[in-house]
Amino acid sequence: MIRWGLIGASTIAHEWVIDAIRANGGEIVSVMSANAERGAKYAADHGIAHSVTALDELLSGQSIDAVYISTTNELHKDQVLASAKAGKHVLCEKPLATSLDDAKAMVAACKAANVVFATNHHLRNAATHTAMRDAIAAGKIGKPLAARVFHAVYLPPHLQGWRLDRPDAGGGVILDITVHDTDTLRYVLGDDPVEVIASTQQSGLAKADLADAVMGVMRFKSGLIAMLHDGFTTKYADTGFEVHGTEGSLVGRNVMSQKPVGIVTLRNADGEFELKLDHQNLYETGIAKFHAAIAGNGKPAADGEDGLWSLAAGLAVAEAAKTGVTQPIDPGL
Repeated sequence: MIRWGLIGASTIAHEWVIDAIRANGGEIVSVMSANAERGAKYAADHGIAHSVTALDELLSGQSIDAVYISTTNELHKDQVLASAKAGKHVLCEKPLATSLDDAKAMVAACKAANVVFATNHHLRNAATHTAMRDAIAAGKIGKPLAARVFHAVYLPPHLQGWRLDRPDAGGGVILDITVHDTDTLRYVLGDDPVEVIASTQQSGLAKADLADAVMGVMRFKSGLIAMLHDGFTTKYADTGFEVHGTEGSLVGRNVMSQKPVGIVTLRNADGEFELKLDHQNLYETGIAKFHAAIAGNGKPAADGEDGLWSLAAGLAVAEAAKTGVTQPIDPGL
């Protein structure tokens, strides 16, 4: 049994990750929150035996094997470094950090400590995206030429906090959503981005010079170009992920979701076909792979280097929008 500590009494843990850990036979031993009252209530609500207010207390006070870090982004680095030093395996929310140097230090620390380090890019675990990846690898659409990602949604009121007004915490749509687009593109295409141009918008929610909408175009190593549209203020749009190749197209609808939903259609010279999908809980799939990696069986769904790639792309998108100049994407690996 893997014993877990939660660093952050977060909404995402409440809605998804706690249940996913337990569904995979894990035990949640303790939760850390800087607010003692919030932490105690969170622990009681979720049947967690212990709540603490200090990181050292969580890492040393109970016997835990792994931590899930879901605090605000500027706190991730120090929490990962401390966890690695304590010999704990780490599942960290995206983006890994607010700077590439910090994220590199996190990856290096976990490698030196010989602990598993994973980035919680849940969309890799969707049946829709795996089916698209497998179809491309099997040559179903020929050579991929272009992709389009529609990930403009409405940020729910209960999440309308630091994401909208805290640049220091990595707020804004780019480090919240665009990083997911990048990781999903890399996973589906088996390709890496090299440069990006983008424009951002304040469309009604974000403050403090943060963007709540962005459009951009990425170029990948293969020459493929990918368009993306992300937003926090789009109430009525569907999400989508498309890849168009020399011999066909893959069209995914309602696929950029935390839920195990969506359809993927293959269109080619033979007609139009809906791909068979085995929908499973994305977070349960991710935790299962993380547990397996701890046991020495394979890698987590998205590792630290994957997190470096998505962060590098997000920072490049932000800089491209700020300067109006195409920016390179280089994680420095």
